[in-house]
Amino acid sequence: MELTYLRTFREVAKWGSFTKAAETLGYAQSSITTQIQKLEESYGTVLLERYGRKMVLTMAGEALLQYANDICRLHDESKEVVAKQSKGTLSIGTIETLASFYLPAYLQAYRKAYPDINVTIQPGNEPFIIESVKEGALDIGIILDPPFSDPELDCRILREEPLVIIASPDHKLVGRSEIHVEDLENESLILTEDGCTYRAMLLGVLKGNQVPYKLSYEFGSLEAIKQCVTYGLGIALLPRIAVAEEVRGGKVVAIPFIDPACKFYTQLICSKKKWKSKAYLGFLELLGDGSNYQNY
Repeated sequence: MELTYLRTFREVAKWGSFTKAAETLGYAQSSITTQIQKLEESYGTVLLERYGRKMVLTMAGEALLQYANDICRLHDESKEVVAKQSKGTLSIGTIETLASFYLPAYLQAYRKAYPDINVTIQPGNEPFIIESVKEGALDIGIILDPPFSDPELDCRILREEPLVIIASPDHKLVGRSEIHVEDLENESLILTEDGCTYRAMLLGVLKGNQVPYKLSYEFGSLEAIKQCVTYGLGIALLPRIAVAEEVRGGKVVAIPFIDPACKFYTQLICSKKKWKSKAYLGFLELLGDGSNYQNY
């Protein structure tokens, strides 16, 4: 039985006339008659009977009308929800730096536009995020990397993310306008955990230039790294956005790290195969031009 028959039935019940229902729906009167006949055949009972010039509901017709109203209302609601796709969950994988210092303003704007979407943030390193997006375990990945590309993914550079060496205010490097790899000779380094892309870059540059250094501490927490630097336990390489507050407060000094390999960008990645809902595209549009992520 088609939903169309129930809508036709409602119109006939409303107007008490096949002719008026046909005019309202834009059907031929014969089509209205056929649809009501098929509906009665489906339910095995008479739903409408003629009294004078009007079609009047039978007891069975009155009972069906209540259900028809509910069914049509629910169908209309479902179409609206699906069209807006304003409910559900959006899963985003990103690193701690971006989750803490880049995403919050965008999440605030997104919540205003899509209040019924539940956003989950999955922390992880770049290899984990990339693989999870490919597998469909994550909807979106936001990574901090040199320019990244993959045939399975749509990749978009959002902005360059400068990296800086941070040191306590009384450190000997303070006062320099920039730092090069040779300036790190024999320095005590406080590093992020293994798997971090800019950690790997720094160690690769030091090794490639045969610059000796001392690995003093390793942490999975940015706050722990910054606190250790504040107490003069070493220096660290971090994204500038992650230390802006400490620099303003005079707790640490941030000096640009200059090297050809030190070009890192905040980038958005999503699967080319994934269906992108309106709510999904809405988040992409907040970060950049969502028109390039339409479904194909």
